[in-house]
Amino acid sequence: MNKQLLLLITIFISNLAFTQQAYIPTKENLTARQQFQDMKFGMFIHWGASSVLANGEWVMNNRGIRAEDYKLLQKVFNPTEFNAREWVSIAKNAGMQYITLITRHHDGFSNFDTKESDWKITNTMYGKDVVKQLADECHRQGIKICFYYSLLDWYRTDYQWETGKTGKKSGRTEKTNWESYISFMKAQLTELLTNYGEVSGIWFDGHWDQLDNDQDKALQSKVNWHYDEIYSLIHRLQPQCLIGNNHHLLPIAGEDFQMFEKDLPGGNTTGFGGADISQLPLETCETMNDAWGYNITDRNFKSSKTLIHYLVNAAGRNANFLLNVGPKPNGVIQKEFTDTLAIIGKWMAANGASIRGTRGNIVPAQEWGVLTQKDKTFYVHIINTKGIGAYIFVPQLSEKINSATIFNSKTVVKFKQIPEGVFIYMDAVALNDIDTIIQLN
Repeated sequence: MNKQLLLLITIFISNLAFTQQAYIPTKENLTARQQFQDMKFGMFIHWGASSVLANGEWVMNNRGIRAEDYKLLQKVFNPTEFNAREWVSIAKNAGMQYITLITRHHDGFSNFDTKESDWKITNTMYGKDVVKQLADECHRQGIKICFYYSLLDWYRTDYQWETGKTGKKSGRTEKTNWESYISFMKAQLTELLTNYGEVSGIWFDGHWDQLDNDQDKALQSKVNWHYDEIYSLIHRLQPQCLIGNNHHLLPIAGEDFQMFEKDLPGGNTTGFGGADISQLPLETCETMNDAWGYNITDRNFKSSKTLIHYLVNAAGRNANFLLNVGPKPNGVIQKEFTDTLAIIGKWMAANGASIRGTRGNIVPAQEWGVLTQKDKTFYVHIINTKGIGAYIFVPQLSEKINSATIFNSKTVVKFKQIPEGVFIYMDAVALNDIDTIIQLN
């Protein structure tokens, strides 16, 4: 190794260490983190011009559509049946407390009235700012609003598409201009954090497009994402706004929560997971069928029971659950989604107190289920009844337990506490098919 290369590596490591040490969350940010952990359940919304093609939000890349042809969607995307009040009410009635909306996905289309691009919803036949409508309605109904924002772009020519993994067939031939693209992103983020009231989070995606492989360290990309500038801009404009980045890696300096895609924290059934779990607030996101954006042929809908179990399992692992809907191009959330969300909403109305405001990771997940805690109250969630015998055992629970009852009932449950944990006797417990909740005080 020559001296010049060694010097460059030393400078890089020194700058990295400085950047990580320099970020000190504000009081507002720390309060927002706690509120975020309390909410536990949110709605993800994947929607935009891509919805017209009814084949998911990756349709431009997957079908190799050239940018000049893809732009024709701007002439036909006309969501005249979009109703912000209905969308927010659906989320609220499901027991959700925040919404994360796509403002700009990988196809570069902006769902808001940006001054930085003509490729936007206000240049369609519809002509209205959807982000503004939804943000205003969230504020009216007391729902937190977060914005998804894509780092990569299949449409713009200044994005460094030559080294990217995706968007190779969009027909771009011009030489890229990375500084121009970074300036564009910072200008759009400034608009989003200036013109739409309080924003509770920015949900970044696409970092992985510039990685050699997903095992690289977060800052060892082929390009410099300028996260120090972008993150400090966000925290300066709205100190409470939480930053997350779907890079599938441990959080880096400036990020306020860690996200997991289609997996519970620590899981890796998709190939996106496997990252170590940080001490930051956690969130996992999942689809209601197999698609994020609207897909007219995807009928593989998950049951309400499966999704409630996902929510409970996430809470037991101290994570939020961000559940996705992909509305139709006309602006309507399809009935299969709304029917399932209504069922989940009824369950949350009855049992949400054992989820919202709780913390998890009190004990490891057990074969029978998980444990959540709020103040000095513990909630035993029995979601797997297979093999349940005369008792279940809650290990590592050393806090003094004085009583055990069926949640939302005065039915007393027998228990015995020993130094290693708590035995809960099941002889008088009628198991619920979805979740038998036993409250320990």
